[in-house]
Amino acid sequence: MNNVKFSLFLPTGDFAKARAAAEYADTHGFYSVSINDHFFSPLGAPQTPQLECYTTLSAIAAVTKNIRLAPAVTAMSFRSPAMLAKLTSTLDHISNGRFIFGVGSGWQRSEYDAHGYPYPDNAERLDQLHDALKLIKAMWTQEEPTYHGRYFSVDKAYNHPRPTQKPHPPIMVGGAGKKLLQIVAAEAQIANLIPPIVNGKDFVQDPDAAVKFTKAELKRRIDMLHGFVAEAGRAPGSVEVSGIAMVNITRSKSEADAAVKATAAAMGFPNEEAMRNAPVALIGTPDEVRRELRSRIEEFGMTYFIVFPRSDEVRDLLANEIMPEFAG
Repeated sequence: MNNVKFSLFLPTGDFAKARAAAEYADTHGFYSVSINDHFFSPLGAPQTPQLECYTTLSAIAAVTKNIRLAPAVTAMSFRSPAMLAKLTSTLDHISNGRFIFGVGSGWQRSEYDAHGYPYPDNAERLDQLHDALKLIKAMWTQEEPTYHGRYFSVDKAYNHPRPTQKPHPPIMVGGAGKKLLQIVAAEAQIANLIPPIVNGKDFVQDPDAAVKFTKAELKRRIDMLHGFVAEAGRAPGSVEVSGIAMVNITRSKSEADAAVKATAAAMGFPNEEAMRNAPVALIGTPDEVRRELRSRIEEFGMTYFIVFPRSDEVRDLLANEIMPEFAG
């Protein structure tokens, strides 16, 4: 099994805060930092400040030494695949081989429409994602990169310097739909499993998606992934299982129970037990969160957790009292 690791999700609208959080992560045992890739923040109104993903990660790379840089996740549609190959190769060099290519098909239609990007249906965006990943791999690994796909092509698209990591940076694909899991099995090293997005809203904007994404549903999709990995002719364990979780930790049992109750009511969970068991959340006392993490590691083989701490105090509890128990 892979070592257990944690990625700290950075503030998305203020670079000074993002830098401070990244510097904290760099010295407090986090494996990576993550930031989303949007023009409009999914956490607020279109006017809510939103930093550009790759500019931010490049600046973070220059002021850190240890953490890996994992966009969660790149919207494939926002840049041409050839441009992404060059951007990611450069960022791998800036970071001295600390880049993880987190990527997905894109989903928030409002920003596509506002910025003049076409928004094909889900199936076509997924086909484009698969096509683009093949092209990017060619530019990462070939001396004279040439690829002719259904949507994208390059012909001797020289890409020097190629990435520092060999054969290429790890690919982490975000989502959980059947077709996406087939792409993961064919192309990726990490599956970041989140509630499937089918209506142009993620689970923050559409809490019902989180309610439906139970542990049983997560297990079903992990089993699907394992089957697709075998069909692709890859060895068991070739794809690491990752998840995203909102984190709220408090030393007080009564405060932890109150947080569970309030979050369950706000998100529409049928009861507090369902909220405690939701894969998209880690809420409780330090002991409760440790037990829940051990359960997810043992039951799902999940070893990479991208976390959204509710506050700096919660982040400190996670780093100081939870993560050391799982350090590899």
